[in-house]
Amino acid sequence: MRGPTLEKANLVEANLLEVNLREANLESANLEWANLKGADLEGTRNLSFDQLSRVKTLYDTKLDKELLISLKEKYPALFAVP
Repeated sequence: MRGPTLEKANLVEANLLEVNLREANLESANLEWANLKGADLEGTRNLSFDQLSRVKTLYDTKLDKELLISLKEKYPALFAVP
């Protein structure tokens, strides 16, 4: 099995500070206003740009390079010191 399955999980405003979600399945998970400060999301499956654009913070979060670059370009405030 590859990482936890959090498919369709309701993680609205969840405090996921420094959580390891490496290779987790986050398909259709609601991450609105979730605190992902310092979280490890590298290799996370079914995680979209749209899901991450709605979180509270991505400060010091580990992300796959493609998502990281796109999000920093469009939503730089997500990476600011909270």
